Amino acid sequence: MKTFLLTILFFCSLLVSHAQTAANTDSLRNVIGNDNRYEEQINASIKLVESFQLKNFDSTLTEGEKALRLARKHADSTSVAELKRQIGVASYFKGKYDVAASNFYESISILEKAKDNKKLAPVYNDLAKLYRKTRNLDRALENYNKADNIYRQLRDTAGMAMILNESGVVFEYREDYREALNRYISSMRLAEKSGDSLSVSYSLSNIAGVYVIQKKYDLAEQNLLRALAIREILKDSFAIALTYSDLGVAMNNKGDFAKAIDYLTRSNKAAEALKYPELQSNNYNELSAVAQKQGDFQRAFQYFLKRSALRDSLYALEKTKQIEELNTRYESAKKEQQIAEQQQRIKMQNYMFIGAGIILLFAALLVHSRYKRSKLKKEQQLQQEIMHQQEMAVKAVMEAEENERERIAKDLHDGVGQMMSAAKMNLSAFESEIQFQDPEQKKSFERIIGLVDESCREVRTVSHIMMPNALLKNNLGIAIRDFVDKLSNKKLQVQVYTEGLDQRLDSNVETVLYRIVQECVNNALKHAGATRLDISLIRDKEGISGTIEDNGKGFDTTDKEKFEGIGLRNIITRIDYLKGTVDFDSAPGRGTLIALFVPITPL
Repeated sequence: MKTFLLTILFFCSLLVSHAQTAANTDSLRNVIGNDNRYEEQINASIKLVESFQLKNFDSTLTEGEKALRLARKHADSTSVAELKRQIGVASYFKGKYDVAASNFYESISILEKAKDNKKLAPVYNDLAKLYRKTRNLDRALENYNKADNIYRQLRDTAGMAMILNESGVVFEYREDYREALNRYISSMRLAEKSGDSLSVSYSLSNIAGVYVIQKKYDLAEQNLLRALAIREILKDSFAIALTYSDLGVAMNNKGDFAKAIDYLTRSNKAAEALKYPELQSNNYNELSAVAQKQGDFQRAFQYFLKRSALRDSLYALEKTKQIEELNTRYESAKKEQQIAEQQQRIKMQNYMFIGAGIILLFAALLVHSRYKRSKLKKEQQLQQEIMHQQEMAVKAVMEAEENERERIAKDLHDGVGQMMSAAKMNLSAFESEIQFQDPEQKKSFERIIGLVDESCREVRTVSHIMMPNALLKNNLGIAIRDFVDKLSNKKLQVQVYTEGLDQRLDSNVETVLYRIVQECVNNALKHAGATRLDISLIRDKEGISGTIEDNGKGFDTTDKEKFEGIGLRNIITRIDYLKGTVDFDSAPGRGTLIALFVPITPL
């Protein structure tokens, strides 16, 4: 989805359950630090945490942990639940989704036991957003419905409007844009009736998101500018940053690149101050797209690297697994609580039997756990050995391939090439002896000699490509340029840019990268139908970064069959052999960009 989905924020739910405090942070700290009653101290602590929320996430976490220790010291479970939610919100925006989920589940568990529905509904909404972010849409909708039922029972119009706004994103992810738009408009009407201008601004942003998908860019811009005006009046710097991001996306799609760069740059400046990595990641992705459309592929690649670094930390697979494990624990905890309540009604004589059963269960779990750990350790050892064998096999195949290339190249050069040269010499000698009957016979004979001469050059070129002497004598950059210069296809214009390759690399690294470039050029000629190919290889202290981009017909990167072909599979296999990474960015009709990185010994 586009970055418009970022505008469905935790901020809405915070407005439903908590009012932003206008108290000075110094005065709040004075209340906490003095020997005041506990109730005064904890209330000031919670207000202090809220004052940093969506302004400084690090401060929110720091002050939240301090307040949490105070609440636990006095066994104040309600305050613990409220602070856990605040810490969860800050963790969410810092991209620590597993930590956020853990805090939300703890808050829910406490509030469900206390049956405090007024505070419980916003936490359900927060958890729903987290599942929406990790694309578990069914579970997200389940938690939205829980929150909505509570708000309807409480007759909370603002809460119902918020849920309509939030749940609309789920239907947008499902590409049910009609239902998403209906929910956004319904939410805006409720917010307008209640005079909630901030909620109106979020509805406007969401409606604009649907318009961008439908390519109605003028309508999208109008709605976003209305939302921006409201947020500027409210001096909501966080929401303003998101609106700039949304405007940047809209302008990029519209083709107004100057505006897009300006809006995205403003958004990134605010996101960096807020330490909001997800917004920065989405902005870098859009800036990369703008640079590609402008033909500035070097700048596009730099933006792509920044975006990749942030996305790796945000969407780690392990975090998603941990969130699912937390949900399982939460569901198990609810069942255990129900069992515990039933057990309270059982007669005293059954306690000993239950206790014995629990002891046996823990003993069985302990034995099972030890067995699983032992089994897992053996499986890991086996997997490591398999990976080692696979690596050795790949190395052997690649060495055999290079040896075979060398043998064929020598056969072509020393065998076929020498024979063709001899044939040309004999024909030339024969020309002086033969008596031509007319000029036409002589022209035919000269054409035969020309064909033999051209065949000699072709054999020599093929043998040099298969066993490049330039790679034996010079560095990788010169070898690649030598290869490009020998291309006989005049329809393909190739631009080569290298940096930091003056010193020689390991022979395996040079050979593998040379073969990858050969394969990409071959694909551009035979399959892509490209007329332009840009090759860039840059070496720094980390390794070698490269991009190979053509303007050909492109292909669908989601089609797994495309990666089962020999060409792309060879590229992936060779990069894996060097412990590197490779990404393919392509779509039918817009060319192909191959971005690779190979780690090497530091300079």
